[in-house]
Amino acid sequence: MANDNHLFSVTCYNVTMKNHNYYNEFFELGQQKINFNFFELSLPDDDPVYTLKKVLEDLNFSSLLACYSSKGRSGYNPIMMYSLVTYANMRGVRAVDRIVELCERDLAFIWLAKGEKPKRDAFYDFKGEKLTGEVLDDLNYQFMRRLEKEGLVTLKELYIDGTKIEANANRYTFVWRGSINYHLARLLDTIDALYARYNTLLNEYGYGEKYELGNVQMFIIEGMDKVREVIKKNREYKLTKHKKLPNNTIIEIDNCSPLELLQLQTGLLKIAEGEGISFVNGKGKRKPELQQLYEEIEVCGERLMGYKQCFEIMGKDRNSYSKTDVEATFMRMKEDHMKNGQLKPAYNVQVAIENYFIVHGYVSNDRTDYNTLIPVLEKHRKAFGDVLKEVTADSGYCSEKNLLYLKEKGIASYIKLQDHEKRKTKAYREDISKHYNMVSEESEGEKYYICHDGRKLHHIRTEKRQQEGYSQTFEVYGCADCGGCKHKEKCLYKYNADKDQDKNKVMKINERWEELQAESHVNIQSRKGVINRQTRTIQTEGHFGDIKENEKFRKFNYRKEEKVYKEFMLYAIGRNINKYHRFLHGKLKKFEGKIDEKTA
Repeated sequence: MANDNHLFSVTCYNVTMKNHNYYNEFFELGQQKINFNFFELSLPDDDPVYTLKKVLEDLNFSSLLACYSSKGRSGYNPIMMYSLVTYANMRGVRAVDRIVELCERDLAFIWLAKGEKPKRDAFYDFKGEKLTGEVLDDLNYQFMRRLEKEGLVTLKELYIDGTKIEANANRYTFVWRGSINYHLARLLDTIDALYARYNTLLNEYGYGEKYELGNVQMFIIEGMDKVREVIKKNREYKLTKHKKLPNNTIIEIDNCSPLELLQLQTGLLKIAEGEGISFVNGKGKRKPELQQLYEEIEVCGERLMGYKQCFEIMGKDRNSYSKTDVEATFMRMKEDHMKNGQLKPAYNVQVAIENYFIVHGYVSNDRTDYNTLIPVLEKHRKAFGDVLKEVTADSGYCSEKNLLYLKEKGIASYIKLQDHEKRKTKAYREDISKHYNMVSEESEGEKYYICHDGRKLHHIRTEKRQQEGYSQTFEVYGCADCGGCKHKEKCLYKYNADKDQDKNKVMKINERWEELQAESHVNIQSRKGVINRQTRTIQTEGHFGDIKENEKFRKFNYRKEEKVYKEFMLYAIGRNINKYHRFLHGKLKKFEGKIDEKTA
């Protein structure tokens, strides 16, 4: 006969809240043992479940308990449910049906559940409704503060990297901006023809004067001129077998309304009523010209609104989405099932790591990493204050906006430049066309450059270009006369000896961007920069290797960005507790780095 022996008890928090009994129900239990006549079955003393229980003891679950109501029947203990899904992720289990099965068969799960057997509906309700992204962040940040007290993290340095994980969406349900632009151009041509037919109808039969209806003019959608130009060029390139140009122009279709087309239909109905023309349907009945025009306008209006809805879903930051998960973007993945560069719907997952622990997770549908750095750093600032001192990342995060943000916040940048490898080459150092290989001098407050031929390039003007959230400033320098220079072919961009005899050297320099790059390059070339790059490569790439290759986390189980984020953060918290368990048992030590090792 099975017998329960409580080997230890856990001191509970004296939490003054309506659901304080949840703490007592979950933490007042020991290890469950099943005694048989000839042998005893129990959990190993070094099982990670004990580390999980130890971590949960110090967490404040008020943010989770606030998601529950005191009315109605009480369900399963939310702390117990959190412990079950976290321990499942520690074991690499993400499927709800598998967790339900383990609660009935696995000793560690039975011990955490105290013999209860939650069904799949309880887990879906908990993960979908009660457990929010904010709650997961709060619990993870509490754990990070514990690690800070124990000296395992400082929260003053972050190693950031990203990977793409396939979305739970059908692979061939894509919607492309370029395709919509092409079909929209053809639709607008059709609508333009309908406008012409409408005006002809009014003028030929005198309906305009009789019913006080004036000629109408086709509405204008901004951006269509560029679209039509690209379509024309692609038709020419098709004949010459050139590569097609992308047709991803942003169309200003926000002001487009079906009201203009409805006005045409209203006019047609007014004419039909006045002339006694009835609309017919069915086989063997010929539709009058008014009805045919009315129905064609109806079809075009529905298509126009369909395209407008597609643009609204896509927004201005994406060029594609999936019909089965509209928040997923089609991206080029390393796992190519068709071996032909096939794009698949995916999410861009970012991790910020220190000493093997995932401090932050961030999920976006942006295909690149440029726009993901600042949101991650803002999460760090809101959670822990202005404690961050340095950030290490690869060249995918190197942009003027990101480096400027780091400088303004007083954070040291260890971000590798996009041309990091190119800077090592002899061709880079000997390129006479670049300003960084020219001598710069200043006379009477004016800065100028001296080219390879000894001629001066004086400041001509200042140009500004507006970007999202900031503006770029370019200083334009030029030579007054490059006549007779023997280095034109190497100095001037795409120099043609027949056409560009009178062309002079002009160059644009973003001095702020050059200064930011120089500072970051000095940092990554230093001894600390070399060690930081080693650490980033080992810790971030190590996580992704485990996630994708060892634990086969190559595809999300849920749809929509919010649910995908929760799925990943549960997995990240499980990994963090596993890492903590290995630190406690001496199986993992902090990586110190070696200066003689090759860095990525």
